Order: sequence, then C-alpha cells, then structure tokens
Amino acid sequence: MLKFHGDEPTELKRMWVSRDVRGLGVGRLLLAELERRAVDHGSHTIRLETNRSLREAIDLYRSAGYREVGAFNAEQYADHWFEKCVGSPSPTGR
Repeated sequence: MLKFHGDEPTELKRMWVSRDVRGLGVGRLLLAELERRAVDHGSHTIRLETNRSLREAIDLYRSAGYREVGAFNAEQYADHWFEKCVGSPSPTGR
C-alpha cells in the first residue's frame, strides 16, 4: 500500500508476499510496480520501515536501491528505516 502525503515522501506500508511464492521474484515485481505508481503520482521519494526479523525484506529493499536512514516515525515495531529516490523533480520544483 502506498500512502501519499502531498510534498512529503510517499510511504510504502505493509508489503507482504506469501511464503508459497517467496524466492520467485514476486516481491521484486510488486516493489517495482509500487515504485512506478508512486512516480506516476508525482512522488520523488519513497520511505518504508521494517522489523529486524524480516531479513528477506531487508535484503530486497537494499538490493532494490533503498538506503538506510534515521528513524522518520515512531513505529513501535520498526528497527530499520529506508528511503529511495524514485523520480526527479521538475525544473520548477513540482
């Protein structure tokens, strides 16, 4: 799910892939589609947080170009916060 906040970074929330299809590239395809939709919506940055126990998710985000950043929210169960630039602002800054 994507959460749009006007000029603020878009949040990616609750992405999940069934164990039955893990390792088949479904998560990478889903992430790429969500990024495409964020860009289509005018987003330039996507942020997400995750729990340290979700190793496959952390590896996916890192391999997809997300970089670890400082905490940007007070999510109780988050241990890692990530951010990725996905679109370029227009010359007018919009």
